[in-house]
Amino acid sequence: MILIKLGGSIITNKEKPLSPRKKTIDGITKSLRKIKEPIIIIHGGGSYGHYWSVKYDMHTKERKYDIRGVSIIKNSMIELNKIILDSLLKNKLNPYALPPTDFMSGNKPILNKIKEIEKIAKSGLIPVTYGDALWFGKNKTYILSGDKIMTHFAKILKPRLCIFALNEDGLYSDLKSKKLISELKGNVPLMSENKMDVTGGMTRKVEEAVKISKMGINVFFVNGKKPERIVAVVKNREFKGTMFRGKRNG
Repeated sequence: MILIKLGGSIITNKEKPLSPRKKTIDGITKSLRKIKEPIIIIHGGGSYGHYWSVKYDMHTKERKYDIRGVSIIKNSMIELNKIILDSLLKNKLNPYALPPTDFMSGNKPILNKIKEIEKIAKSGLIPVTYGDALWFGKNKTYILSGDKIMTHFAKILKPRLCIFALNEDGLYSDLKSKKLISELKGNVPLMSENKMDVTGGMTRKVEEAVKISKMGINVFFVNGKKPERIVAVVKNREFKGTMFRGKRNG
């Protein structure tokens, strides 16, 4: 079982509202045909969900947000999800659309529903879900990030490995020289944020990757513009990127 997160910055142009990178998406989905084991795909919001989240000042904290904004965010994520699904179908794969309301109750994952997703993946279908605006209760809503979904799924499903497809080669020890960190075991460098990304950007990805690695699962950051690197990770080949080595506490 492989969990793959397609970051919003790789499937959309975050600098331009509502702009999918269809060629990049097609390149990634085409490469997934080479993976011969069950996979689950989670994608971010990019210039769809994040654009409207910023506009309506909606965040990961449960609050009473503008219901118009909630509605528009959800609609935009369905639109982006459809683009991903269409690309998978075009490349002869069998996606299974899975809105996060299927496995979340408020801000809590539903254990038996997530375990069922594993059965769906093992059947040959590819479950595809995404970050979204969700109902919390008492007229409160919140943004559930795709990165957080990765952690929920990893904890329950214990995948063989997790992959984050980014718009960069991985994490850099120096941004000017773009010196790549090939492996992380301990402390994590501080990173600047994209002001548009309300779910935490790279910092959130690193935080979730560290949590997953502490479950004993290897986590990889690779460049989604070079989808052969995703395949290389799955097939244990040499690759370019950053690995968070799985190590259980104690």
